Amino acid sequence: MNEKQIFVEYVSPFDVETTIEKLTAASIQKEWMKYEVHNLQQSLAKTGKEMRPVQVIEICKPDYSGYMLEKDNERFATIIMMPCRISVYEKEDGKTYVSLLNMAAMVTGLSESADEVIRKASKETFGIVESVIGLN
Repeated sequence: MNEKQIFVEYVSPFDVETTIEKLTAASIQKEWMKYEVHNLQQSLAKTGKEMRPVQVIEICKPDYSGYMLEKDNERFATIIMMPCRISVYEKEDGKTYVSLLNMAAMVTGLSESADEVIRKASKETFGIVESVIGLN
């Protein structure tokens, strides 16, 4: 992965549901909390829009989020940095993909300590994803 790349996409060796299950389990094992899984395919089906499977997992590690939320001058970063989101979807080729933001590449305008926290959170999030898809 290019360190300056903002959007990173991997191919998963599993289907969407299995990938979601494995990412959730790996997150919990690393002491991250799963907040929510948004099934966008189901949500859009309610409006008559049909599409391939696409889900977004929201995870959070209290050690990192607590630091960011306790400081008034760092809270603005919650707009995009919290909770961490991992997308799992199927493309026309029938393969399952996992994508996430490289938050470390986006850090700018924050304090040095907030920068460090976001970089650590980003590194751990990538570690979770890469452990599931077999890159580490």
